[in-house]
Amino acid sequence: TILLILGFLSTLAVIALIAVAVTQNQPLPRNVKYGIVLDAGSSHTNLYVYEWPAEKENDTGVVKQVEVCKVEGPGISGYSHATEKAGPSLAQCLQQAKEVIPSAQHKETPVYLGATAGMRLLRLQNESAADNVLSSVESTLRLAPFNFQGARIITGQEEGAYGWITINYLLGNFKQVSGWKKFLHSLKSLSETSGALDLGGASTQITFASKDLSSESPENQLYFRLYGKDYQVYTHSFLCYGKDQALQQKLARDLQASAFTPNSSLPDPCFHKGYERTINISDFFKNPCTSDKKKQLPFSQLYIKGEGDYQKCRESIQKLFDKSNCPYSSCSFNGIYLPPLQGDFGAFSAFYFVMNFLNLTSESNPLALNKVTSTIESFCAQPWQEVKTAHHNIKEKYLSEYCFSGAYILSLLENGYQFTENNWQMIHFLGKIGSSDAGWTLGYMLNLTNMIPAEEPAGPPLSHGSYVGLMVLCSLVLVSVVLFAWLLFHKPKCLQKGIV
Repeated sequence: TILLILGFLSTLAVIALIAVAVTQNQPLPRNVKYGIVLDAGSSHTNLYVYEWPAEKENDTGVVKQVEVCKVEGPGISGYSHATEKAGPSLAQCLQQAKEVIPSAQHKETPVYLGATAGMRLLRLQNESAADNVLSSVESTLRLAPFNFQGARIITGQEEGAYGWITINYLLGNFKQVSGWKKFLHSLKSLSETSGALDLGGASTQITFASKDLSSESPENQLYFRLYGKDYQVYTHSFLCYGKDQALQQKLARDLQASAFTPNSSLPDPCFHKGYERTINISDFFKNPCTSDKKKQLPFSQLYIKGEGDYQKCRESIQKLFDKSNCPYSSCSFNGIYLPPLQGDFGAFSAFYFVMNFLNLTSESNPLALNKVTSTIESFCAQPWQEVKTAHHNIKEKYLSEYCFSGAYILSLLENGYQFTENNWQMIHFLGKIGSSDAGWTLGYMLNLTNMIPAEEPAGPPLSHGSYVGLMVLCSLVLVSVVLFAWLLFHKPKCLQKGIV
């Protein structure tokens, strides 16, 4: 009878322990925080809404993008002649963010705006116009119900660094772990970080962690301490080498090298055969990227006629990269220091958009360089009418420039950054990582909200769930031991007979 009672009580105790464990691990009410970042690029502005569990601010990959809104119209730098319209242009996307984020959390949701190379160029061209654009944007953001944290022009170095932080955060490369998980990670070598290749309309950035950084060019070096680990990072931003400004530079060079008569046209191998475009000369040389190539011409408009010749196009583009002078042990182009390339690279923004259009973004098994080259060459050779018919849903301006952009990307990566057939497989063209767009905006918010600490956050050796599970296991073992001991020393009659 006593044995039955003890067994019954032990069973009740085990059931109670399991019930406590299950109850304790019931999902808590959803407690999330939100953040908003506006990427004010040279050609357009995107608004991103991020969310993360409030109690897990320092974990890798817990921040996720829940909304993206493309602002209608040009980038904010396009409002230089009507600066008061720059801010109101953001209203529709701010309204969309208000609908996504619960109204009770509007006041505590930080909103940041970072302007990139388009505004860097406008500041060089017309500083007062750039200031007025930012003032207009700031007024609109202050009127929104969110917690306005600033609108500013970020540097090219910041853009590169935040892009690097974003992709490595989303890929989980920072490896912030605690307790017993840290021991498991110590048994295997930590994976290296990925480099970041960013291409916009007006600038391009290359950023990667390097063990071989020399003291030759300290302005291209950054040092981060993230989750208790030190990172030595190389970064450089090339203003005027985004795909749109690179095209402007190429056309300006072609203009300089050509002899014209009134109403003459300029043959261009980077546009499809049969394509024609008209350019206003007066607007063309106002740009800081082309102003040094200004040329007096006997006409006000330039007529461009496409030739669709990839090889000639590449030859024309390669003149943009000055490789004649390198004051360092190794250079990319234009006399800029570049250490040896290391590790994998994530190529995003226009790198991805252009290559994805050309069906060259296989992430599982990157295509060989010669396959990429032949695909772009074949595309450039297609007549314009054929291209228009096949892609009638794409705006003509964008569609007409894919040949140039594809050739430019290959020139930039091969001639500029020195990727070869041997290390081309290191490049992975990334649109999204999980649910989040690859780009600088997430890294920007993570930095400004201090969500990536320099030191690894302290935490208990076991999670709550692991702790409860271990208690249940120990309790079962304890009950089993007690029962066995009782049976061993008291020897019920049934057992005694069995032993005899």
